[in-house]
Amino acid sequence: MVLEGTTNPASMSNVSLAIRAGVAVLELNRPLKRNALSQELIDELTGALRHLDRDSSVMAVVLTSVEGSPFCAGADLNELAKISTAEAYRIGWLKDLEEGFSSFRKPIIAAVRGFAFGGGFEVALMCDMIFASEDARFGFPEIKLGTLPGAGGTQRLTRAVGKQKAMEMILTGMPTTASDLERFGVVNRVIPLDQSVLDAAIKVAEVTAAFSAPAAQLAKQAIKAAETTTLNAGLEIERALYYSSFSLADCEEGIGAFLQKRAPNFQHR
Repeated sequence: MVLEGTTNPASMSNVSLAIRAGVAVLELNRPLKRNALSQELIDELTGALRHLDRDSSVMAVVLTSVEGSPFCAGADLNELAKISTAEAYRIGWLKDLEEGFSSFRKPIIAAVRGFAFGGGFEVALMCDMIFASEDARFGFPEIKLGTLPGAGGTQRLTRAVGKQKAMEMILTGMPTTASDLERFGVVNRVIPLDQSVLDAAIKVAEVTAAFSAPAAQLAKQAIKAAETTTLNAGLEIERALYYSSFSLADCEEGIGAFLQKRAPNFQHR
């Protein structure tokens, strides 16, 4: 797919950005390194997320890799080899990546082609949905390097697939298929090879972008609370967010449009 309206904040060189009709497409653009997560790429990616979070014209985001390259090979091992335990604590290695996604309020969909290994798989898991090409592979090979996933992989994968499957994937380092992860509910859709995974993700992003942006953000906040709270605490959070949505102009418009049997005209406020 040809991206239109390309605009790179702060002259990004490792990440490309295009915005069209309320949907932003972020492409990891370090193909010669298989989009490995260098600190420079992480800085650009998290900076782009902050930029898009503030951009009122953007309602949803699709994260993918530049055409012809895999989604992400994981951490840049040339950089990782230079980081000691003390240095990792000092700089908070990968904490900025985790916080960049966890604080992002808008829906974000990963469109994975090729493979997503290590930190690349973790980035996909940080997204709200994952669309994957039929031949996509996912895995955590860190055990083969004498280490373990360090950007949320052990936590998010276990919550998604259960302890036994997470143990198998992380302790063997063996990759798995998009279809396998679809059965576990980790991958939302597996896209046949004769179709574009990016186009499929954009279509769903366009659907979400057509609805009320603040309502979508409240819903995302409520769903994410389920990952970190008890059921009772989560129900309290949901109820508070639900009640707060009654003050939205979009809620008034949506209910009014339904009662009047017309299409709503959301103003995203």
